[in-house]
Amino acid sequence: MYAGAFRGDAACDRKGGPGAAVPGAAPAGPQDPPSVRLWSDYLNVPLHPRSVHVIRQYLHDGDCGCLEAFAQGESLLQDPACVEELEDRLHFFVEECDYLQGFQVLCDLHNGFSGVGAKVTELLHDEYSGKGILSWGLTPATSDVGDPQSSFYRLLNTALGIVHLSQHSSLFCPLSLSGSLGIRPRPPVTFPYIKYDASLNYHSSAILAAALDTLTVPYRLCSSQGSMVHFADSLTFSGRKVVAAWASLPFPAFPGSSLPEILSAHQQDVPWKLLLSSWREQKVSCCFAQSVVLRGVCKERPSSSSLGQQPRPPLQGCESPEEMLQHYLHTHFPGSFSTAHVLQQPCDTRPPFPQFFSPLLTRQGFLQDKAPGHSSAGPNRAVQSIPVLAALQASPVLHQLLSGLWRDLRARNVRRWSSFFTAGLEQDDFQQALEELKTLSQCYETGFGGDGSEEEADSD
Repeated sequence: MYAGAFRGDAACDRKGGPGAAVPGAAPAGPQDPPSVRLWSDYLNVPLHPRSVHVIRQYLHDGDCGCLEAFAQGESLLQDPACVEELEDRLHFFVEECDYLQGFQVLCDLHNGFSGVGAKVTELLHDEYSGKGILSWGLTPATSDVGDPQSSFYRLLNTALGIVHLSQHSSLFCPLSLSGSLGIRPRPPVTFPYIKYDASLNYHSSAILAAALDTLTVPYRLCSSQGSMVHFADSLTFSGRKVVAAWASLPFPAFPGSSLPEILSAHQQDVPWKLLLSSWREQKVSCCFAQSVVLRGVCKERPSSSSLGQQPRPPLQGCESPEEMLQHYLHTHFPGSFSTAHVLQQPCDTRPPFPQFFSPLLTRQGFLQDKAPGHSSAGPNRAVQSIPVLAALQASPVLHQLLSGLWRDLRARNVRRWSSFFTAGLEQDDFQQALEELKTLSQCYETGFGGDGSEEEADSD
């Protein structure tokens, strides 16, 4: 569980101060660390003593004593002493802010921390009305499918977490490389120029952190026109509080190419992946609203001499890089509300970022025609940075995700798992959350039959 206050003056920092997560200290070089297990093993920056609150009632790992149910997490924040300590720590950091935009909350969805996150966002919503609350729900890329109780607990926690976190947040985004958030396992998300080990949090967290670092650019830059609240409002109208994240890591581009040339090379499909699911990777040409960030590419137009007698691409008529990206997005998502941001600075991937990249990438993360020879390989060949394309979308694909969770839960006899409810969750509260999940999924229906609405016809 991680909650960060976001200050306006911290936005000048490359990684966005407390609002952006980045992987921390792991051994340098392309090899994987031998014994990285906990989040603190990645940490590169000393934490302020008042920024950590240790939950002593539960164990981090093991067969028993774990924080495994949503209601267990909720009950922690119903203890007056715990709430008082949390509020005291929040006030300490909030008072340090010159201009408080809001908060980012990162928490696990699959275990009891979904309940902790739900109560934290409720507390923030009540105490800091009018401030932005952007919540990010995280799940492992792989899960233990051999244990039925563990799988069903994961499903229950995820569904309850989505409902409650989206309720009290300005915006909620599930982030995962897992192939599915539902009960049926699917292969993890893959990327064409990254070969990562989905069982290593060291790898999956690095990918998600790079995406998050890019997605949050619109309200972190000193030049940003809008705040976190304006950013969330532009995506979450009509009750669509949940958004989907897409990312191209790295964004495929050749060195020296101009922005119009790079975008023109991807006219057929936008080369990004949904950070929710690896299935149904069909072309998505519809969304209600989106915020798109492209970073680490050359903004300049090609020179007139390089164009020669070639026909002038439509993007050449645009006045600014943002206008070029807007034109590109309008071509692929006609009628959608889109905001575009183009950033010269690439995503930093120097160690401790894992070196799991394709040998076809240069040190700057651009494509090359063939991999270098063995004499050029080694630590000095580590990829230092990569261009990234990332987007947050209010998209019809969320109807498939949310309604799929609803169907998975409705099709099963939850009373069989009475141990989940002994922590304090009432059956009536659970049924109400289930209905809210269904209502939330209906906000993403398009009425054109391409969003999976026909799958709603289930019999009791």
